[in-house]
Amino acid sequence: MASHSKAGAALDALREDLSGDVFAPADPGYDDARAVFNTMIDRRPAVIAQCVDEDDVVRAVRFGRELDLNIAVRGGGHSVAGMALNDNGLVVDLRHMRAVTVHPGAEAVRIAGGATMSDLDRATQPYGLATTGGRASTTGVGGFVLGGGTGWLDRCCGLAVDNLLGVELVTAGGDRVHANADENPDLFWALHGGGGNFGIATAITLKLHELPEFAIALLLYRPEFAPDAVRTFRDVIESGPDEVGGGVLSFTGPPEEFVPPPLVGALVCGVLLTYAGAEQDMRKYAEPLLALPHDAEIVGAMPYADVQCMIDDPPGMRHYWSAEYLTGAPDDFVDVYCADARAMPVPTGTQHALLPQGGAIAAGPHEYPVPYRDAPWAVHPYGMWQDPADDERCVQWVRGVRADVRPWTTGAVYLNFIGDEGAERVIAGLGAENTRRLAELKRQWDPDNVFRFNHNIRPG
Repeated sequence: MASHSKAGAALDALREDLSGDVFAPADPGYDDARAVFNTMIDRRPAVIAQCVDEDDVVRAVRFGRELDLNIAVRGGGHSVAGMALNDNGLVVDLRHMRAVTVHPGAEAVRIAGGATMSDLDRATQPYGLATTGGRASTTGVGGFVLGGGTGWLDRCCGLAVDNLLGVELVTAGGDRVHANADENPDLFWALHGGGGNFGIATAITLKLHELPEFAIALLLYRPEFAPDAVRTFRDVIESGPDEVGGGVLSFTGPPEEFVPPPLVGALVCGVLLTYAGAEQDMRKYAEPLLALPHDAEIVGAMPYADVQCMIDDPPGMRHYWSAEYLTGAPDDFVDVYCADARAMPVPTGTQHALLPQGGAIAAGPHEYPVPYRDAPWAVHPYGMWQDPADDERCVQWVRGVRADVRPWTTGAVYLNFIGDEGAERVIAGLGAENTRRLAELKRQWDPDNVFRFNHNIRPG
């Protein structure tokens, strides 16, 4: 750590040189700048550098290295473990870098490092184009993609990393680097699931797909009808084309217009069927679900960018998530899933998701460090609540789901779906052999492990 006088002079120089704002703990606006979506996270960085361009990112990294500060990187700030922040270190905040440039002729899009999913989806929608994005519009694109990237379109368009064309990085040494299939190909491989371990992504370029129409069927079932609904959804997915997707989501009925009053504040089994195509084609796949007793339905065409906002997290909530990837979803698993749903803390914002894979995910390139690709299903217990008094019961429920589904787990996991669950889970999210290769690349690109506030890969 630098001396106080050196640190003060360096901070003054950073304030002068940076085009964006710089916050220290005594500055007005500091508390707002350090707030993240998970209110369980309360960390106090020494400096927050809100960068507006790549030059700012270079300046901030060199400042942090000069003072030997730990460096965290904030894109969307959607890490459930609060990895966008640290204590007494530097946060390189990219939230002002949100430009999205669509190249419709090339079916590609360049996204700045701080853009959210909403920025991406709203920019591509006028062209009838889209790519696999996260299921919440507030998710940061950079961290989502570099961590693998699964969403409503993954069965027809592949994982987000399957659509990755290039990454612009600032390295731990403060240098600018470009990675694609031809330039720094080993680094490019590492960025297909290795997350933020190798540098700060100031921009990424993704492949786009034609999506002129999108349609959904959202149905709400009472808990006693949930087992039939889940099994029917499973059968629709497993017999349907890659354009069919969605998920099962058990949750507390919110006070929304589409939720019947008896279900508000009560446990609900929601089934969302998505279709990358026309409404009339979607309806034939929704028929078995519509035939079951249900209390509410929304069926029809809907802009994809609007669907992306449907399950956005409300502000001011506490979060604890995890996930397991499954060998299948047989009837005995469905019984366990539904029993865990009935045991979830209600009323809270907690959700219990069952998500299909297969399709273009399973058919995609297997050389990347995304070992969960071959699992046909994923279960995602998503603890979300407001009152700190609920911390223990919500966290224990999430952990209990993981234990209950263990007979069907593959051992692999999508790291963006989990918090800090230890080094073994990081290996499970990358694959053992991949982890060894990633560690060697980490030694090459970040030998001092500067970028450690992530699902960390230690230098080999």
